Amino acid sequence: MNPITALVARHRAGSGEGMYSVCSANPYVLRASMRQALEDDAPLLVEATSNQVDQFGGYTGMTPEDFRAAVLDLAETEGFPADRLILGGDHLGPNTWQDRPAAEAMPLAVDLVRAYVAAGYTKIHLDCSMPLQGETAPLTDAVVAERAAVLLAAAEAAATDAGIDRDGIVYVIGTEVPTPGGAKETLHDLVPTPATAAVGTLDVHRAAFARAGLADVWPRVVALVVQPAVEFDHLQVIDYVPEATAALQEVIEATPGLVYEAHSTDYQTPEALRALVDDHWAVLKVGPGLTFGLREGLFALDALESELVPEGSATDLRGVVERRMLAEPGRWERYYEGDEHEQRIARTYSYSDRMRYYWPDPEITAATEALLRSLDEVGIPLPLLSQHLPLQYERVREGLLPNRAEDIVLDRVRDVLRPYSAAVAPRERLADAVATTTSKESL
Repeated sequence: MNPITALVARHRAGSGEGMYSVCSANPYVLRASMRQALEDDAPLLVEATSNQVDQFGGYTGMTPEDFRAAVLDLAETEGFPADRLILGGDHLGPNTWQDRPAAEAMPLAVDLVRAYVAAGYTKIHLDCSMPLQGETAPLTDAVVAERAAVLLAAAEAAATDAGIDRDGIVYVIGTEVPTPGGAKETLHDLVPTPATAAVGTLDVHRAAFARAGLADVWPRVVALVVQPAVEFDHLQVIDYVPEATAALQEVIEATPGLVYEAHSTDYQTPEALRALVDDHWAVLKVGPGLTFGLREGLFALDALESELVPEGSATDLRGVVERRMLAEPGRWERYYEGDEHEQRIARTYSYSDRMRYYWPDPEITAATEALLRSLDEVGIPLPLLSQHLPLQYERVREGLLPNRAEDIVLDRVRDVLRPYSAAVAPRERLADAVATTTSKESL
């Protein structure tokens, strides 16, 4: 059984647990995620999006098979058991080919889904919500569902062709999907998906799958993506309000075998993350928030190094990143408006974190590695670590964290994951943790 199927069953039985999904191809983020999952003694769900990884390489230059191999290599490095790794494909559909007519885009989407399934990905999000050339947004549920059925048939056929047990593959559907990577415009009012729309999405997809001769696959549809009014843009976060989703909660409670999947949960408070899981958003996706944390850690170490080495000898990672982003502006300039000063601030600090696309740049990779080596050579004085990364300082002092640059950066990324780990824990584990904390406080 797919571990997600078992999770959904436990959640529906009242365990209150969930699972977070790491949506990143960054090696530091993935290694940090593996360390967190090892500590939690939990499986790790890692997902690649359709623009990151596709049959032609995506923006990472990796096919689904390449990405799988890269993740497995990192798992071996971290001692993370391969059988506890779950790979997923996010927003799989014609997203990358929206400038083409359906007759061209859908065959490419079919090949995309087949490539993911053949490479061993067992969580497949079918997303055909985007209009193609000549079409008007939003598409009707009927069109979206018919296209999703085409992709579902392709996925099932690919599993059969590859000799993969189809029962181990689960699917996620949903037409009201937040913008991948955060909103491109300033957010104002954000409302949850109407309950009637959620019911309609389920009904139309179930019927489309049946017409395609795939009714037997429906029990492996484990999650529905709706909008819980959770989102972020460049400068603000829209926090979850449980009371606003009461009707949606009733819908999922009346639908056996399903939970909701929450996209764009980056930067939510720990309390909001736990409330989402309690309200049946049992899969929490996080992506830009992780590389946001990575940037904070690396730039803090960059500032620390500048105080330790002679003037002119520092790595200046921050300067290298800025120079490369200015030299290759294609991944940020159409998103960040304003004057030169405002764009500079956004390039570095925006919640949408367009910087995440630049970490694989060869110059930036070399500078990052040079920074970490430099700090290990000179040593990181604890008072400076306290100034720049106080939480990591505390863990070093307590003997929980080695005073090595790479370990410190990975731990800073884990600071982003720790609230997710707590949010998805079973209620029984949470109760034990609260009881232990209360007991300590009473001493």
